[in-house]
Amino acid sequence: MVDSTGLKIYGEGEWKVRTHGASKRRTWRKLHLMIDEATQQIIVADLTENSTGDQEHLPVLLNKVPNDKRVGRVTADGIYDTWGCYDATTRRGADLCTPPRKNAVVPPDKSPLTDHPRSDAIRECHELGRTPWKIENKYHRRSLVETAMFRFKTSFGERMFSRTFIRQKTEALVKANALNIFRDFAAPAYA
Repeated sequence: MVDSTGLKIYGEGEWKVRTHGASKRRTWRKLHLMIDEATQQIIVADLTENSTGDQEHLPVLLNKVPNDKRVGRVTADGIYDTWGCYDATTRRGADLCTPPRKNAVVPPDKSPLTDHPRSDAIRECHELGRTPWKIENKYHRRSLVETAMFRFKTSFGERMFSRTFIRQKTEALVKANALNIFRDFAAPAYA
């Protein structure tokens, strides 16, 4: 499961901005997380500039998944509904579960994209309707990655403390690894 969120870096204090207005542009980074649905552990964490699109970064995240981890399905929100994201997950041997955009259409019959996995998802969504499609594909399980983001921001805040980009990437990885350790300690054990 994949999602991303923004983290603030060296910005003005909230009070100062409310009182006096922003004196300069705020800068932030984008944290991308990929979690394992079964264990809810963070498999891949990556930090990018705020200009990097989520759908552009999915192939990079898939390449960072360790070789010993089998990726059978990638569940993501609607921003990942692109031909490139479907191709990247197919190359990895996985299926992509993302709701097609409301205005998505299947290419004409003579197009090579007619038999594409995205075309199949669009057809299914049109036949069933969006809500039944989400229920049938267990799309609601994606809330687990949003919960991981919530745990990240609750545990460490939504601000980066390092000043350079390389150190910010390291800081994000350390926090993600610490969150995995927290998750191991807090996970209930069933007998």
